[in-house]
Amino acid sequence: MTTPFKTSGRCRGPHLACLLALFLVGCDSETGGQQASNPPPPPVVTVAAPLKKAITEWYEFTGRFEAVEAVDVRARVSGYVEEIVFADGDIITKDAPLFVIDPRPYQAVVEEAEAALESARARVELADAELERAEELMDRGNVSRSTYDQRLQEKRVAEASVETANAALRRAELDLGFTEVRAPITGRVSDRRVDIGNLVTGDPNATLLTTIVALDPIYFAFDISESDFLGYQRAVNEGVLPGARDNGTEVQLRLPDEPDTETWPRFGRMNFVDNRIDEDAGTIRARAELPNEDQFILPGQFGRLRLPGSPEYEAILIPDSAIVTDQAAKMVMTVNAENMVEPRVIRPGPSYAGGLRIVREGLGTEDRIIINGLMRARPGSPVTPEEGTIEGPPAAAANDNASTAG
Repeated sequence: MTTPFKTSGRCRGPHLACLLALFLVGCDSETGGQQASNPPPPPVVTVAAPLKKAITEWYEFTGRFEAVEAVDVRARVSGYVEEIVFADGDIITKDAPLFVIDPRPYQAVVEEAEAALESARARVELADAELERAEELMDRGNVSRSTYDQRLQEKRVAEASVETANAALRRAELDLGFTEVRAPITGRVSDRRVDIGNLVTGDPNATLLTTIVALDPIYFAFDISESDFLGYQRAVNEGVLPGARDNGTEVQLRLPDEPDTETWPRFGRMNFVDNRIDEDAGTIRARAELPNEDQFILPGQFGRLRLPGSPEYEAILIPDSAIVTDQAAKMVMTVNAENMVEPRVIRPGPSYAGGLRIVREGLGTEDRIIINGLMRARPGSPVTPEEGTIEGPPAAAANDNASTAG
């Protein structure tokens, strides 16, 4: 009698495990097929039309402030310093006394020159009398012609000696006047370089006594690159901008401790552009003049200046963050009517306030560019656009200006 097959307890466990594994594999395969048949939706991006705004472009430059007038005050005659008539760092006016050099030796020279002049005038009087006497005697035939000519020459020599004595007196009076050193300009004086009792020398190795700088107005000197200068000159020749040499170009300035890049509290005008390009540096020297009534700015300080680079015009602005770089090209990602991503090559211009950038070419106000979600956008792929806007900076901050660093 045949015995029916029975499963032993030892092999029942492994068979159940195998059946459970096959069941799980089948479930995974079924689930995977469903996922493959349902692709993920297009990524969500934010799009906006470029901002159109009336702006003025500016060139920015770094430079130093310079004194309109600066004078090294030196002794013009030699002698001992007898008096100092100012306090270090004073604001002084033109012709104010500064130093007094012992005048007594020069006063003595003046008196000597005055005496020499009187002696010369006496010789002229004597020569006049001798000439008149010789003329009367020659008319009666008692004096020869040669004697008369001799008396005439003696008079001319005596008159010349008067002129020489006059010149010596004027020189002596000048030297006496130079013993009182006066301020040649109005401005702030530096500290004294000599003290009372020191011997100072005049020309040619004149002793430096102090310095004076004029503070109001004040110059700002800077260098313009050859390319920026060329572009500016073309705009001037086309009548778009005023010339920089005719004091008609207004500029704006700020100091290093005024960090708000959109604030330009000081104003001036261009008053000088050099006559040649520096061949080594490729720049041309320029200068502006600005008021300094409070005398807050000092010569030698650094500053920033901006010079108008265009008249006011309607510009297209986009965020800097929306621009991507592909090798040498700059581009933005646009979304067409079918919600497909299309790259667009642009020619960007200078930066604008609020993180915006001027676009010279490649975009119109009707285009929709991706301003958020660039990492999820791929050229030629669909996206789910959400409408956004490009916000310009507040009017007080932007002041409708774009700047290019020079």
